[in-house]
Formats: sequence, structure tokens, C-alpha cells
Amino acid sequence: MKQIDSYDFNGKKAIVRVDFNVPLNDQFEITDDTRIRAAIPTLKKVLEGGGALIIMSHLGRPKGPAEKFSLKHILARVSQYLGVPVQFAPDCQKADEQAAALKPGEVLVLENLRFYAEEEGKPRGLAEDATDEEKKAAKAAVKESQKAFTKKLASYADCYINDAFGTAHRAHASTALIAKYFPNDKMFGYLMEGEIRAIDNVLKNAQHPFTAIIGGSKVSSKLEVLKNLVTKVDNLIIGGGMGYTFIKAEGGAIGNSLHEDELIPDALEIMQRAKQLGVNISLSVQTRVADDFSNDANVKVVPSHEIPEGWQGMDAGEKSIENWRKIILDSKTILWNGPVGVFEMPTFATGTLKIAEALAEATAKGAYTLVGGGDSVAAVNQMGYADKVSYVSTGGGAMLEAIEGKDLPGIAAIRED
Repeated sequence: MKQIDSYDFNGKKAIVRVDFNVPLNDQFEITDDTRIRAAIPTLKKVLEGGGALIIMSHLGRPKGPAEKFSLKHILARVSQYLGVPVQFAPDCQKADEQAAALKPGEVLVLENLRFYAEEEGKPRGLAEDATDEEKKAAKAAVKESQKAFTKKLASYADCYINDAFGTAHRAHASTALIAKYFPNDKMFGYLMEGEIRAIDNVLKNAQHPFTAIIGGSKVSSKLEVLKNLVTKVDNLIIGGGMGYTFIKAEGGAIGNSLHEDELIPDALEIMQRAKQLGVNISLSVQTRVADDFSNDANVKVVPSHEIPEGWQGMDAGEKSIENWRKIILDSKTILWNGPVGVFEMPTFATGTLKIAEALAEATAKGAYTLVGGGDSVAAVNQMGYADKVSYVSTGGGAMLEAIEGKDLPGIAAIRED
């Protein structure tokens, strides 16, 4: 494994896996180019070092070639940020001549990798009534062709850089398998290095007190995250919809609030484990409830364990926020993933925004703060606090799996000798 800062790119072609999975409107215009901007330092490093760039990414979840998922729609923006013209290969498996002709300082973007089933290694087009044997044969066939797909991509370049943390948890051709073709010339980009450092700061090198704030709608989506964190943190704040499963597990009345009865045993197990380890689990003590899942519903504030029938928890109440703010400001390491209310509705965004505010204040006091997950990131961005926390992660699913304690294939492939 090489380091991007010390690698000599002069006269070499670098194939770089980025995450340019950006949102486009109906006119194929980019509505948020955060992911493109995040990769620019890595891409410029290659060009400034005298190398040529071959950029590869996915966009959306196509089931084959589709106009709305073509990476040609982002070329102008990439060119704008790099300050050089950008060439395009409309078929990433037939870019031999274009790649070979690249000169130092030139850039080639390959078409959407997921136009090919081989990128993900999953068969497509199977009949709904396909037998198990047919499914098995189709899977074996696409896995075999995946090898040729990966080898072709690797043949275009002299070195490989993975700078796509958002897909680091996928063992795809471009994120993990390709690395073996560059045993002595593979490395992380700056974005990946930053993400890995941030996760290590909270999971391996955390200063205590260490607090994790885990929100979102369902316990089932973050069960393994909670089980892993309860062994590492001093405080575990559980908010959002998932909190009501824990409140019900404690015997609370939660009205019509979102919850998962089948996970009550898991919630009890986590709380028992926390008690054994001396970990403070902090649930909402006061809730803003509504009589409908709507921004315009009737609203009142009640104790979180006394939500009446016909009403549902929608946001953390002021007392809950006060409790959590105190925990946050007394912490030296803070991890935040997931909103503590129905953040997309302005009426119920207060709790999540107050968490963002508290994290910014804690950071100013010297705490290390890591924010990840779509709504959490949206909250710090909306309040203008993205540069007032220590690190904002670009990868939701990848970050969650890392917090679960899993080895991410895209990271392991670079680290392997």
C-alpha cells in the first residue's frame, strides 16, 4: 500500500474510483455537488504530479444503460473544478484507445459502472419464476464475467486510487476486486484517508467521556451499531423513532409512536449490557407528539413514557434536549448518526437542529465530533455548522458498517499486501 502524498504520478495513468453519485433534476442538472467537490483534492494531486486521470464512478441504481443515469451529465462540473477539459468514454469496457492516448494532465471519465451487472457481481433479468438452479447458474456466470470486467478496467492504468468511501462497504469490481491488479501501486485518496482517520478517532482512539448519539426511525436498521457502541462509549443517546422501542421496553406508554415489538428483547439486552458496563443510556424524557404524521398536525408536549393513544412521538421535547446537551458538552468524543425527530418536517426539526448546535459548541470547547448519516449531515449543513464540527462523513451505509465493527471491503483491499 502506497501513500498518495509520496507517490510519484509523473508520466503515469491513475484510475480513480470516486463517488460521483450526485442528485440530478429532471433536466439532468446537478442539485448538490458535494461529492464531486470532496474528490477534487485527490484528482488534482494526480494532475499536479504529472499524471493522467481515468475517473470511474456509479450514478444511481440502473438495471442497465439509461440516459438519466449517464455520467455525461456531470462532465461540465468536473471540468469546471479541475480546470481542464474532460473526455468521456461512453462504454467503460471499450475505452482502450482513449486510455492509451491520454497524456499527462488529461482526464477521462468512464461511463456509469453500474450499467454492467459485472460491477456489482449480481445477475440481472432473471425471470420471476426462475428456479434455484437457474439463479445459481446466473450468479456463477456473472461472477466469472466479473473477472474479465475488472481486468479490463485495471488494464487502463498504472496505479489505482480508491477515494469512494460511500461505496467502501461494497465488494464490487471497482471498489475492491481491482486492487489486486495493483499490488505495489494502490492507495487511498485524501477523502478515504480522512474518513478512515475519523472513524479510527472515535472507535479506536476516542478520548473519554465518549458519547454516541444514534437516531433514526428503526432499531432494526442500527441494531448491530448499538450493540457494538454500547461496549465502547460512556454515554449512548438513543433518539428518534427507534427510541420508542426502548421506552416501551421499559414499560412506557408510547401511543401510536413508531416502534418494533419484535426488537423489544434486543432493546432490553442492550440496556442490560449497558448497566453491566456502567454505560449511561439516555432516552427521551419529554416528547413533542402529534395527532397525525403531518407537519400541520395538532401538537403538544408530554412525558415520553406517557404518550396518549392516538398521538405519536415526532420530536424530542425541551427537557430531552437539555439533558442531551449537557451530556454532549461534558464529552470529549462525540459520534452522531441519525436525527432525533422527523427532521424533514420543519415543525419537528427542532431537536435535531439543537443537537447540531450542541455539537458545534462542544467542538469549539475541544471535543472531537464526527457526524454521519443523511439527516445528521443535512442538519449541520442547514445550520451552517458543517465547518464547526470535526468531521462530516460522506458515507452513510459505509459509516454504519464501520461503526458496527465490520471490515469494509474497499478499505481491506487497499491495505492487503
